[in-house]
Amino acid sequence: MSNSATEGAQSPSRDDFAALLDESFGGQSNLEGRVITGTVISIENDVAIIDCGLKSEGRVPLHEFAPPGQQADLEVGGQVEVYLERMENAMGEAVISRERARREEAWDKLEAASGEGGHVDGVIFGRVKGGFTVDLDGAVAFLPGSQVDIRPVRDITPLMGIPQPFQILKMDRRRGNIVVSRRAVLEETRAEQRNELLANLHEGQVLEGVVKNVTDYGAFVDLGGIDGLLHVTDMSWRRVNHPSEVLNIGETIKVQVVKLNPETQRISLGMKQLEADPWDGVEAKYPLRAKFTGRVTNITDYGAFVELEAGVEGLVHVSEMSWTKKNVHPGKIVSQSQEVEVMVLDVDPVKRRISLGLKQVQENPWVAYAEAHPVGTEVEGAVRNITEFGLFVGLDEDLDGMVHLSDLDWNRPGDQALAEYNKGDMVRAVVLDIDVDKERIGLGIKQLGDDPFASVAGHKRGDTVTCKVVAVEENGLQVTFGDTDYPGYIRRGDLARDRDDQRPQRFAAGDKVDAMITNVDRSSRRINLSIRALEIEEEKQAVEQYGSTDSGASLGDILGAAMSEARSDDD
Repeated sequence: MSNSATEGAQSPSRDDFAALLDESFGGQSNLEGRVITGTVISIENDVAIIDCGLKSEGRVPLHEFAPPGQQADLEVGGQVEVYLERMENAMGEAVISRERARREEAWDKLEAASGEGGHVDGVIFGRVKGGFTVDLDGAVAFLPGSQVDIRPVRDITPLMGIPQPFQILKMDRRRGNIVVSRRAVLEETRAEQRNELLANLHEGQVLEGVVKNVTDYGAFVDLGGIDGLLHVTDMSWRRVNHPSEVLNIGETIKVQVVKLNPETQRISLGMKQLEADPWDGVEAKYPLRAKFTGRVTNITDYGAFVELEAGVEGLVHVSEMSWTKKNVHPGKIVSQSQEVEVMVLDVDPVKRRISLGLKQVQENPWVAYAEAHPVGTEVEGAVRNITEFGLFVGLDEDLDGMVHLSDLDWNRPGDQALAEYNKGDMVRAVVLDIDVDKERIGLGIKQLGDDPFASVAGHKRGDTVTCKVVAVEENGLQVTFGDTDYPGYIRRGDLARDRDDQRPQRFAAGDKVDAMITNVDRSSRRINLSIRALEIEEEKQAVEQYGSTDSGASLGDILGAAMSEARSDDD
């Protein structure tokens, strides 16, 4: 065998050389990135020196050996597990970490727990943007603020530093991200408690609960794992304007299960049901027409509610508040919490309603006025209002009387007479009628004087009267007659028998003419007059007295004889 062959056989290959090199370092090159066991050989200040059987020792800060906020429990000679990051650094020391070791160990456990869908224990130790940090036995997880509790928590301080269960929502080992939820654990526990509690609940059951939240319409009460709603109307028999008047958050109260729906898991609760119903026997306690003193609890546009006793209220309708103040808001008559005397007007125990009257406990001014001012009494007052159908006049006791259009003037139309009045004018009138039940007083202004129609009402159809022309119009004459100058009207067609003489312009204001009454209408107070009818009647009488045309005398002769006799009588 040649020397060259011998040398080739004895020279180590490249793989052999690598194996020899690895052996010389004790097979340690493949330990990087792994968790290894070491021994604490000394503790210097805040650093532990650990021998892991490598070429050199490593240094680990003491705070990595204790949970956040606690002291490290470490002794020289003790065995610890650390994570080997590099065999050596620039100073020739092994780069090791207890925190990384704990983290790796924790990740293995967390991955197993996450795969099983179970819970992991952790401690909230810090606050970050949007939530909090949780130590999961070495691994740091993020707890969003919305996942802390079932309901928003204002102060999380009592929850920090306490070991408690969490549920893993998301894990990414490569990026080192973990998101956990405390709320999910609470909801699971709450669901178990809810199902168990619901199975044992029944309507009418009396329980103790804690007020968790107060709203405008009621309060939510924790019954030990499940919430029930205590509506504001079931808190007390008396009126409750807002639940905060009765309950406070955190208060322990006794409630009764009023209604239970296992399918929707809704529970309606009541407090007033634990007390006697004040409406029992309410008709006997509050007889009709009886008077009681109560407190005003609420004022609305349509009246005021008065509390007669705790839980029993009655309504004083706006129409029953005052004898004289109409169309006034109840708040201008009574005030909140005012003590008032009322009268019971009606009781309906089925609908739980009591009608009360405020004005009934006071003297009725309409009765008093009727007694002091009988029909025919003259009164005086200021015009308060003017309407299309008359005047309203202010009287004593803050009462109003009405003068109808038809009672303003004997002769003129009502709307014409109404135009002469203004608000504030002082007027005199006569009491015509008082209706106490309807609260009405009828007044008359024209009744202050005599009725001019009475002076002419004695005339009958066919009577002749002397008239005075007041005005000449195109269609006739306005005239007056009688002792009171009662107005009348002679139509154009009644001015003369002959058509040519039926001209109003033949007459002038102030002229006196004789006319016949052709109709007396007492309902409309009108008397119809006619000169034409008088002429026809006079002609008829002349014919009867002096003969007829059949006797040979002409109509002119007959009328001439009648006129001559009339002149002789005048002379």
